[in-house]
Amino acid sequence: MPARGYAIASYPGGDGSPIYFEVFEPEDAATAAPTTAAASDARTPVILCDGIGCDGYVWRRLIPDLADRQVVHWHYRGHGRTPAPRDAARVRIEDCADDLAAVLDEVGVSRAVVAGHSMGVQVALETFRRHAGRVAGLVLACGAPSHPLRTFKGARVLEDVLPHVQKVVARAPGLLNRVTRAVLPTRLAFEVATRLEINRELVDPADFMPYLEGMARIDIRLFTSMLAAAGQHNAEALLPSIDVPTLVIAGGRDGFTPPSRSVEMAHAIPSAELLWIEEGSHTAPIERPEVVRAAVRSFLEERADRPA
Repeated sequence: MPARGYAIASYPGGDGSPIYFEVFEPEDAATAAPTTAAASDARTPVILCDGIGCDGYVWRRLIPDLADRQVVHWHYRGHGRTPAPRDAARVRIEDCADDLAAVLDEVGVSRAVVAGHSMGVQVALETFRRHAGRVAGLVLACGAPSHPLRTFKGARVLEDVLPHVQKVVARAPGLLNRVTRAVLPTRLAFEVATRLEINRELVDPADFMPYLEGMARIDIRLFTSMLAAAGQHNAEALLPSIDVPTLVIAGGRDGFTPPSRSVEMAHAIPSAELLWIEEGSHTAPIERPEVVRAAVRSFLEERADRPA
């Protein structure tokens, strides 16, 4: 079982909100012979960053394959087991990056490979910008470095309509929360998702339903505020200065983050590797878990791990 706890967002300017995390220690850490333990210590820790509305579903197939190293998974403000922030305005990508650093401090990890999916890509990039010394490498899956709402489903409709949605949400948050909590965690919602984005032939409902259940628990005001903050975030100018090993993962049929954005990001980051998953959608890590696991393990062992 992973160790669990809360970090406190008490960094300069932080609001003191508790941030939930869980730590998966190397399986052989307690029983390994000295030489094996030394090799385990040489493996760089990994911290996992979710997409908006998520609390770990996309990483469930990857975590067991990283059992030879320390893995940290955490929940954003108002997501999963992390309560809503004390300051409702502190849901920017910058706040998430600072929360990540606070989690690393609490766990006692000086540097880690930061892996992000969807909005987690923005969190990973912002962490490099604000806390470069804590980042040993980047894994950027199915995400964009800037303004993701402008290319959602190939258009900027979501960016244009979101302010109007926020006004509606502000008028009846309680009602809308009740509706989403009743509708989202259902098989009908899964069927709708297969029509809109995910590849039904590749996704096991048992892998995707935790996403819908997690989404249903999030306060809709926090969700729309965080979505707006992600839509305004921009790390494009940062990409050419990234000097840590980087793996970019793109889904060939990703409609939420068009794969062209991942390709452009990989080209802009010096020496970045690109993993193209032809039939992958926005949920490529659970659609082609064997491909993602192999690529991530190879990347970590060959480019990110410290010498034994």
